[in-house]
Amino acid sequence: MTRILYVEASPRKNRSASIEVAHAALAAWSDLDPDLSVDVLDVWSTELPEFNGPIMAAKYAGLAGTPLTSEQAEAWAQISAIAARFLAADVILLAVPLWNFSIPYKLKQLIDVVSQKDVLFTFDGRAFDGLLGGRKALLVLARGLDYAPTGTTPAGTYDFQRPYLEMWLRYVGIADITTVVVEKTLMGPDVDSASRATAARAAIEAVRRLALPISA
Repeated sequence: MTRILYVEASPRKNRSASIEVAHAALAAWSDLDPDLSVDVLDVWSTELPEFNGPIMAAKYAGLAGTPLTSEQAEAWAQISAIAARFLAADVILLAVPLWNFSIPYKLKQLIDVVSQKDVLFTFDGRAFDGLLGGRKALLVLARGLDYAPTGTTPAGTYDFQRPYLEMWLRYVGIADITTVVVEKTLMGPDVDSASRATAARAAIEAVRRLALPISA
């Protein structure tokens, strides 16, 4: 049985290109693995803690090696509970729209919450070591315009979505990353529909590889 953590970052739901393609991938995966387990983390309906007050104090107490107060420990437990969902997964599937050339603020909040020392990575003063090693990731990214080198918004200048998310996945230890991009969703219904269909086919093809046994 494969355990997938599906992080859904678009509030558009049934109109979302990233969600549509991610659902195609999940359907294909379910066909290959009837025992597939999917944990859905919708950043718009999941209560994410504010990273201030006792949680911030707990972070710096931990960095300093100082015992946590009961209030800090209770606050930090919220971090651990959300991070546990990443640690329990074999595969991380992220469906992410591009907002202002980057990612939605709710997804950034999730990343800020779980990206903590001794939670999803370790740090010995010289190098980071991610704690999600051996897992795989499938990124489904949606953009409204054309990010080809000669497109309306060439990726080298405008794309802070894909490089950030791929870097973050590597940072927490995931080396096996497959990225599927659906672009030009704002360039008319025909282009939008064709782009979604092409991306869905690419995602289904990626699933055939990702559904192979997870490395130890």
